[in-house]
Amino acid sequence: MTGLSLYDYLTSLLEDLDGVQQHPKYHPEGDALFHSLQVFQLAREATQDPLLWAAALLHDVGKAVDSRQHAELGAEMLTGVVNARIVWLVAHHLDLMRIPQRTRHKYTGERRLQELQLLRRVDIGGRDPDAQVMGIDSAIALLKPHHLLIAA
Repeated sequence: MTGLSLYDYLTSLLEDLDGVQQHPKYHPEGDALFHSLQVFQLAREATQDPLLWAAALLHDVGKAVDSRQHAELGAEMLTGVVNARIVWLVAHHLDLMRIPQRTRHKYTGERRLQELQLLRRVDIGGRDPDAQVMGIDSAIALLKPHHLLIAA
């Protein structure tokens, strides 16, 4: 996939999240796009790793299709498009919520556990209904200089 079509595709996945409502008890901030942009900004503040930024931005793209299976669907949508580490983080971003003990045990001492913990922390943090977020184009522009890392 060329650089231009990669970012067009990622933009379309994010645009599909606009207006996708989430359960207000867990997501008082509103739709999945607003949440994803918040999570992206928090990841940028928390780490210098552009792969984690991308995982944070894209972690919920599957919600445009099915909220219950969004992690698995999102990973499928990104497979072969972005770096396998991003795909893995999207696929497993709920593991510390769903199966915390097993996840910690399975990945003890691995960088993947630290990455999942950071992604979980920023995912939870991205629930401020009053947050100021950048737009999709601005977020994508921050990823483009890291194309060689981000692309599959």
